[in-house]
Amino acid sequence: MTLQTVLDDIQKRPGTGEVIPIIDPVTEEQLTEFTDCGPEAVDEAVARAKASYEAGVWAGLPGRERAKVMWRIADLIEEHAAEFAEIDATNTGMPMMQAELIVPTCAEFFRYYAGWCTKLNGSSYDVKTSGIASDTYVDQHAYTLNEPYGVVGLIFPWNGPIFNASAKLAPALAAGCSSVVKPAEETPLSALLLDRLIAEAGVPDGVVNLLTGYGHTAGAAITAHPDVEKVAFTGSTEVGKEIVKASAGNLKKVMLELGGKSPVLIYADADLDKAIFMAAMGIFVHSGQGCVCGSRIFVERSVYDRVVEGIAAVANSMKLGGPKEEGCMSGPLISAKQLTRVMGFLDEGKRDGVEVVTGGHRLDRKGYFVHPTVLTNVDRGMRLFQQEIFGPVVTILPFDNDDEAVAMANDTTYGLASTVWTNNLSRAHTLAKRLQAGTVSINCQLVFDHSVPFGGYKQSGWGHEFGREGVEAYLKKKSVFAQL
Repeated sequence: MTLQTVLDDIQKRPGTGEVIPIIDPVTEEQLTEFTDCGPEAVDEAVARAKASYEAGVWAGLPGRERAKVMWRIADLIEEHAAEFAEIDATNTGMPMMQAELIVPTCAEFFRYYAGWCTKLNGSSYDVKTSGIASDTYVDQHAYTLNEPYGVVGLIFPWNGPIFNASAKLAPALAAGCSSVVKPAEETPLSALLLDRLIAEAGVPDGVVNLLTGYGHTAGAAITAHPDVEKVAFTGSTEVGKEIVKASAGNLKKVMLELGGKSPVLIYADADLDKAIFMAAMGIFVHSGQGCVCGSRIFVERSVYDRVVEGIAAVANSMKLGGPKEEGCMSGPLISAKQLTRVMGFLDEGKRDGVEVVTGGHRLDRKGYFVHPTVLTNVDRGMRLFQQEIFGPVVTILPFDNDDEAVAMANDTTYGLASTVWTNNLSRAHTLAKRLQAGTVSINCQLVFDHSVPFGGYKQSGWGHEFGREGVEAYLKKKSVFAQL
């Protein structure tokens, strides 16, 4: 399924809503267009998912049989790796090398969770209970069952289309759920290929149902639907709050992986060359369009100037361009809308007296490119400091001691990720306990593993993806008592 095939196929998808253009963020030209699926399509997809679940065509299979199919999905993803990379690179503008590195990770999601298909067992208990108004103890056997939620809605964002689709679909399939899947309207292309491969691998009809449309139409209809028992969403905190409101109709369970304003602490005793380069890449890669990007850097005062200069030097040396341009390390922002948002933050900061060490402007070329930007003299009350920008923009502030560093790091409504650069391991592990974030990285950045849970504190989300917690998120627990 080539890029051109996907571009043609999405135009043929039925719909009743608005026509949605897909714009190449590198050229600002339209790649293709499709019609919003509309609310009727959501009802039909949920009905198919519910019917497939109740019929047991997937949930009723032995775990070993589901595992075989999921291994086949992983194999097919790898067989079509070049196609996935080209599709996502074109759709998002990310460098081809980045897109190529992501695909094997997606295949591994399905292999990792295939291993869980045969291990979703409950627990048993020997229980002695007393009868009502009786001193006699009765022996009982009690046990728990882990059961799929049933129909789940999976809604994922534009910054990593195939990665986010795999991260949600793999555990949902392992748990035995049937799903309604909606990619972001900006980047639906790789989901079409994945949907085709899922069917080819042997997932029965109706178990995975792909919808394409706007978040405020298709996404909202999925979230509010009474037959959807759970919604898993990755995206902005603002939209996450709307999903929580919409879920109140049937009190459906919600899992949210939301925004971040991740702090990076750099101490004088760190390997500064490594810390400077990784901290720069940790915000400038993918033009800062990652929820875990380290957008606030705090530096021990004695090395503050060196770190600021070093990160600015990396910013100035980074080549920005499209996936077909040689040697590019980062691409454009996803859309004109996102460009306007990022530039709005920068213009406001300049008016408020922020010092622009480097960047702060759009590149003089086609595409939604913003020069990697380093800001200092930022007040902690500014929007630049407090709100997620989702662009290649970093603020750098000095600190004099651990308490000051922790206070600044935790001064945010977000709590997704954080990083500590120091060779003092006692300090590092102490800081790991004090930082209010779901993930703390020590002397490394932008790392994850399929087996390690990932989730946020505060307004960065509810629940966890990856690891055992990732599949348990799609399971309900039932307790059973039997008197002996």
